[in-house]
Amino acid sequence: MVSNLKLFSTGKFDFRLHHLLIIGILAISFSISFLIRSQSAAFGFELNEFDPFFNYRATQFIVDNGLGAYFEWHDDMTWHPIGRNVSATSQVMLHVTAAVMYQIFGSSSSLYDFTILFPVVFGSLTTIIIFALVRVIGGTTAGLFSSLFFAISLPIIVRGNLGWFKSEPLGLFYGLLGLYLFLSAIKSDNKKHALIKLIGGGIIIALGLASWGGIQFFIIPLGLFFLVIPFVRKDHRFLIWSIPVFTAILLLTAMAFERPGIDFVFGVGGFLLIGPSAFLVICILIQKISKEEKKLRNGLSFLAGTIIAGITMISVSEIFPIINMPSFRYLNAINPFLTTIDPLVDSVAEHATTTIDQSFFFLSVFMIFAGLAIWLILRNQEKQTASSIKIHNDMIAFTLIIGIIGVHVSSAFIRLEVFAALSVIILSSIGLSILTSELFRTYKPSKKKLIKSTRTITKISYVVIILILFILPLSIPAKGNWINSQLIPATILNGGTGFGIATDDWLSALAWLKNNTPQDAVIASWWDYGYWISTLGERKSLADNSTIHTSIIKNIAKMLLSEPDRAWQMLQEMDADYILIFISSQKIQKDPNSIYILSGGGDESKKQWFMRIAEVPLSKFLQNDGISGTDHFWQNTLFGKMIPYSPIGYIDSGSGLFSETYQPGSVGIYTKDIKFPSDGNGPLRLAYSSTSFEDENIGPILGIFIYEINKDYNPNSES
Repeated sequence: MVSNLKLFSTGKFDFRLHHLLIIGILAISFSISFLIRSQSAAFGFELNEFDPFFNYRATQFIVDNGLGAYFEWHDDMTWHPIGRNVSATSQVMLHVTAAVMYQIFGSSSSLYDFTILFPVVFGSLTTIIIFALVRVIGGTTAGLFSSLFFAISLPIIVRGNLGWFKSEPLGLFYGLLGLYLFLSAIKSDNKKHALIKLIGGGIIIALGLASWGGIQFFIIPLGLFFLVIPFVRKDHRFLIWSIPVFTAILLLTAMAFERPGIDFVFGVGGFLLIGPSAFLVICILIQKISKEEKKLRNGLSFLAGTIIAGITMISVSEIFPIINMPSFRYLNAINPFLTTIDPLVDSVAEHATTTIDQSFFFLSVFMIFAGLAIWLILRNQEKQTASSIKIHNDMIAFTLIIGIIGVHVSSAFIRLEVFAALSVIILSSIGLSILTSELFRTYKPSKKKLIKSTRTITKISYVVIILILFILPLSIPAKGNWINSQLIPATILNGGTGFGIATDDWLSALAWLKNNTPQDAVIASWWDYGYWISTLGERKSLADNSTIHTSIIKNIAKMLLSEPDRAWQMLQEMDADYILIFISSQKIQKDPNSIYILSGGGDESKKQWFMRIAEVPLSKFLQNDGISGTDHFWQNTLFGKMIPYSPIGYIDSGSGLFSETYQPGSVGIYTKDIKFPSDGNGPLRLAYSSTSFEDENIGPILGIFIYEINKDYNPNSES
């Protein structure tokens, strides 16, 4: 066959034409992934979101001071005055990997630019890793499909685009690489090679855990796979030592890090590995001593007892500390029916529960391919043997387990849609490879019960249909498809608002902090902006995005909603020198009667979360729409007075009628009103405002306002 044409030989390896085809498709996958992830460069070359700025600063610390100093580092720039033990509260392997890679490959660029590209490169390299993983499960064709699907999958790209120097891209790279080595090991006929791969797989998955806590997702299907594999594999002598070796290496490596560390090993994660590994060994021994006709029954009975005992232990551990229980976020991922009572967790956008509409948008036509795959995989044995693709029973079991678990956990948080995407990618790739193989298979005329070759028109139709389905999510809808949905600026260029603009308002404000405030100044702000303040502003912040000390965040929320005099006293207790707020607004009418609306995603849109976190009655501060402030909010809270706008009335969104008081369904309109001017004697003095605040053009405004706390202020004793 032409595809088997030998091009050249290297030692014992013959490089054939189909190898060239594989390399070409992988190169295309890498390139597509790289281009889609890099679209935001059109707006500016910056780190994206909030956490990447801390990760950049931590990586810079390693580059400047070395690993020894990093593991001793207590950062005093965040959570003033408590500080932060960085290695115990961070994704250590993200910082270490980036620092090592930079020292090897990044000498020609700045570390900042290197970390901006880091997620794009590792995310695109993962197209090759998933090819290798799925190839082990379902063959080369399935692997190539998975590589292409991974390159365009929106949930994966969203959490790994340009500047996204966070845990997910590297965590997925390590996690999928570790899974590949594990599955490759248990399929290997060479036991020495298998042992090396098992050790490597255990180490690399542990590195993934130290890069991103979400990699604990892979522990669930691994544990379930260990429970199933004694029933689908006959080489029990190999399994009885290989699975425990893999588990031991993984857990020992995880213990070497402070995070996940010993809490993971003696927690649910370790339990999901140790328990099934122990079950596998005991189950094999039970089957070995059982009579042939009772082996399956005894094994299944032991499995049922093990599952019941495991569920009981986990349930009891919520009351008695038999097993270290993870945080609510991880429990919620396992059981999406749990309901959080923590408004701080709820306030984080990526912790929102995934809606059906979002699931269909994120997974799109791959849901069809995945459903097709399940049907093809579960066909009766007679039809399955007609296919040229043979998938071993253990690989079928693993595919179905990871597919079901991935979809299950993704229903908890929108952030976890990445695992649903992985599940449907693996299933879709295998399903399409089986279907493609059968449609394009040729049969020798000498055989009995011949099946005629599929007609050319059928083959062409199949290719056209698959291409159309493949292209649909990339092109429809025109302004919201998978490709251009990522054509958005980095968060620091639009403040995380819904405005599709890129400005230097935040960069200028942080530069002002750096150049115009004392080096030991402490900045109060909502916790979202802590990493920006400490990294770009180079000033101490009261709170950052790590949520290590939630009581401090709650205290900041209470301060913002307190009366100005009380809030001033609280700021003194916090040792703050400046306080920063971010207000997103739009000018809808020019001078001489400039009119604004407040909306878009700044602190004005987060105030309801301030109230929930502070545990104050919302009705006291908000109108019935849950957004518009009451008179009490505007006149009696520090935050209301810090906002340099005041309401002048409300416009009905339907009829356009104006009212001086709030009416249901109306939208507030505002004028400029600086209550704490720079030359005032109040508790605060306006020290800095964004240049866009003074812009006379109609359009969106990203308003960063920095107030100096008046240390000489004398609160009214009657307040």
